[in-house]
Amino acid sequence: MNRSNRLFEIIQILRARDHPITADGLAAMMEVSTRTIYRDIAALQAMRTPIEGESGIGYVMRKGYDLPPLNFDLEEVEALRVGLALLNRTGDTALLRAADSIRQKIDALHGPADWLQVSPWGAPVDDPDLGCVSVSMLRDAIRSETKLQITYRDGSGQDTERVVRPIALVYHLECVMLAAWCELRGSLRHFRTDRIYACDRLDVRFPGQSATLRDLWLDQNRWDERTSP
Repeated sequence: MNRSNRLFEIIQILRARDHPITADGLAAMMEVSTRTIYRDIAALQAMRTPIEGESGIGYVMRKGYDLPPLNFDLEEVEALRVGLALLNRTGDTALLRAADSIRQKIDALHGPADWLQVSPWGAPVDDPDLGCVSVSMLRDAIRSETKLQITYRDGSGQDTERVVRPIALVYHLECVMLAAWCELRGSLRHFRTDRIYACDRLDVRFPGQSATLRDLWLDQNRWDERTSP
């Protein structure tokens, strides 16, 4: 997270709380050092953000401080609410945390909308305690064009060890699919993330190949085309 985003998040956290939070607590939430939080708070106070703090007690935001409203109309806000709620179906815990953070920001500006409900049932949650591979790690490997070594169990229960070049994720209603070039098969393959039972990032990248492989994959699958009923 870059510094400007982190400063915005600190403001949002303090605005949402009705009691002080310590620098250590903020550091844990932001996944940075306590010293970084001290610097960020000092920077915000230098910009006249009304943050007050006391040693041993923590930081609070003075009441009445607000941010400029989001430039969305009513339909756009409700589209965001539904889209964020639909992320519950992906099973991607990192996206769920991000969605909850965005939802809190929308609620802070527009108030809650409990009448707008979306069913949460969908893909299983990628809980490492249950042996599931983090979908966030797969997304990061796609962005960085890094090869993965996976243990994959197919529908018949057979395990195979593969080295893959991840290029895309497809969020279906009941599962998440990783699209990748499989070096074992020498072709593009799809892997259900809930059947990847081990996954290690290799110290091998494939820079510049993703776009070509993704174009080939899109040409083969035509995800963006709708067939007539």
